[in-house]
Amino acid sequence: MRLFLRLISLSSLFFAGVALADSADLKEAIQAHFPGSRVESVTQTPYLGLYEVVIDGEVFYTDEKVDYFFMGHVVDAKRRVSLTSERMQQIRDARRIAIDTLPLELAMKTIKGNGKRTLIVYSDPNCPYCKKLEKELANVTDVTIHTLLYPILNGSLATAEAIWCSEDRVKAWDDFMLRSVAPVGKSCETPLQKLLASGRENNVTGTPTLIFADGSIVSGLIPQQEIEKRLDRAQDSK
Repeated sequence: MRLFLRLISLSSLFFAGVALADSADLKEAIQAHFPGSRVESVTQTPYLGLYEVVIDGEVFYTDEKVDYFFMGHVVDAKRRVSLTSERMQQIRDARRIAIDTLPLELAMKTIKGNGKRTLIVYSDPNCPYCKKLEKELANVTDVTIHTLLYPILNGSLATAEAIWCSEDRVKAWDDFMLRSVAPVGKSCETPLQKLLASGRENNVTGTPTLIFADGSIVSGLIPQQEIEKRLDRAQDSK
């Protein structure tokens, strides 16, 4: 979202002149518009003379002169599918986060069964899909779950602080997420700003975000069966 807002603000800017020679030139020209981000790739598409640009995991398009930026979905009329959505899914599937870069020492840790499998979740206490995820996780066993508080929604910071400051954080989390029991933790020093910074550094833009032992990422709610499948796959790849 931040990237698209910046694109809108830059929509009147362009590089005048002849078509740029190759993808390296295109990349350099595009990068000049986004000094605070990294252009991950620039790829010529087979349609409309456009080039696909990936920045911070988001996809948009430009022309060969970088005169214009195009936001939105390119749809294959014959297959009636969004080529943009397919590409974004490919990017998500390929993306990895190095587990050793995550602040697991600041996580709420739950060990279930033998705890052999690993799952890390960035979660917002006021996120309805995070609450649904907790219900899916309730039936998953043989896993160690590291929950990283990530209060990015309006009004979530106070709730996250109360959970962190509770005598038993895991119980306060479970009570709130599964049973709608408000946390009663008193004011204390919290690491929430560090957790928010870690999420931003790893391009975590929504909750829940699940990270598995192999560094693979799922953004959003998935059912227990899919969680189990990904846990096993990640464990086997270690």
